[in-house]
Amino acid sequence: MTKRQAATPAPGPLEAYAAAFDDLFERRNQREAFRRYLEGLLLPAERNKTLTALANAEPIVGAQQPRVQSLQWFLSESTWDAAAVEARRVELLRRDPATAPDADGVLVIDETGDRKWGTKTAHVGRQYLGSIGKVDSGVVTVSSLWADDRVYWPLAVEPFTPKQHFARGMSDPAYRTKPRIALALVQQAVAGGIPFRAVVADSFYGENEGFTTGLAQLGVGYVLALRPSHAWWALADRINSLQEAARAATWAGPDAPGDWQAVDRAFRDGHTETWWALEVTVGPYGPERRQRAVVATTDPATLPEHTTWYLLTNLPAPDTTRAREAAALPAADLAEVVRLYGLRNWVEQGYKQVKRALGWSAYQVRSDRAMRRHWALVCCAFSFCWGAGRGEAVPPDAAPSPEPPTAGEPVRGENPGRARPRPATGQLAGGAAARPSLAGAVDHARALLARLVGAAPTAPAASPARLARTGPPPRPV
Repeated sequence: MTKRQAATPAPGPLEAYAAAFDDLFERRNQREAFRRYLEGLLLPAERNKTLTALANAEPIVGAQQPRVQSLQWFLSESTWDAAAVEARRVELLRRDPATAPDADGVLVIDETGDRKWGTKTAHVGRQYLGSIGKVDSGVVTVSSLWADDRVYWPLAVEPFTPKQHFARGMSDPAYRTKPRIALALVQQAVAGGIPFRAVVADSFYGENEGFTTGLAQLGVGYVLALRPSHAWWALADRINSLQEAARAATWAGPDAPGDWQAVDRAFRDGHTETWWALEVTVGPYGPERRQRAVVATTDPATLPEHTTWYLLTNLPAPDTTRAREAAALPAADLAEVVRLYGLRNWVEQGYKQVKRALGWSAYQVRSDRAMRRHWALVCCAFSFCWGAGRGEAVPPDAAPSPEPPTAGEPVRGENPGRARPRPATGQLAGGAAARPSLAGAVDHARALLARLVGAAPTAPAASPARLARTGPPPRPV
């Protein structure tokens, strides 16, 4: 049997990471392209990470250069399986004690959209794009992300295909709505043995009865957002919406909170906030009901639009009949419900990183297979950064700016109004590359990690099981 030819090594710690995927690529040029693609994604760049940028070639006129064509073939025509690469990436994350998922974390479901054009491009269509806050031509992907109080990483990605791509439109058997895709991602995580405390998602999914019913049938917990106007049938003089229930609850200030309970939230940048949580006990909701509704806010008197959450959960309240009967779902008090939904902010932080630094939407391909391959490679680059700088001090010039995910940031479906795109930060690494030429050069892993890992939304004490496995949490960077 002919010995496999070794690929040109990637710089530094990236080579050890890339080598873990070598058996998934049959040919040497595939293993080469895998390394070069990851290098290009991880490099700081002042332009969109198109194929010419990844190969450090001049735009347009450099498209025919051999190294650019090699990456194009690798992405579009080469024989390798993106699903196998994704499975290996998740396997490596699960094997590492610092990133291994446990039952304290959450499975975040969300979707993101980016502008794309062309009638021949897979999954493209006029639809709502969260990245620009309006309807336009683009591609939307539904994703699942695992997160806890210290780490987060993408689990799976699935594109949404608009109805115009099907012969019978929405009545076509192959057509799937976003909630159906999301439920399939949860089923995939459960089948793969990924542990999590609850599924969390915004109100687009919380208001979808098919999604919540599917989660209940799977036997998993959830904490989902609802719209403030979420209502139910009731007599004319009775409370029939969550916002009405919150306004009717007794509150005379922090010293006399009445129906509200104080919930302390600790953020990774060191500051703490006191929120107030209300257990809704009207309409179809209550501690002993199949579903509970919880309102969490920074100010019960005014219920600020951007810092008030209206939540739906099937996790039983402590010391109730449901808690004793629903053994498969551990009880969750108000503080735990708020903590779990607070972890949803990780997905917003992740979007900033994969889109601004790793080129999530910079692909210039049309086929479904090539798109999925690009996304798989971006997820590999993202996952690599979690282990690249472990145990190394972050240089001062590479430290990330403090950008804790703000509870009040507008989220589609929760707080109406047009989302405003934020300016790109520009770089992943914290400084210039070590050599004048960018080709084949990756800056030190700790600089990559410094720009990738932002401030966590909350940081309560780690579970005894995690402490036993990983030791005390590291100091915030």
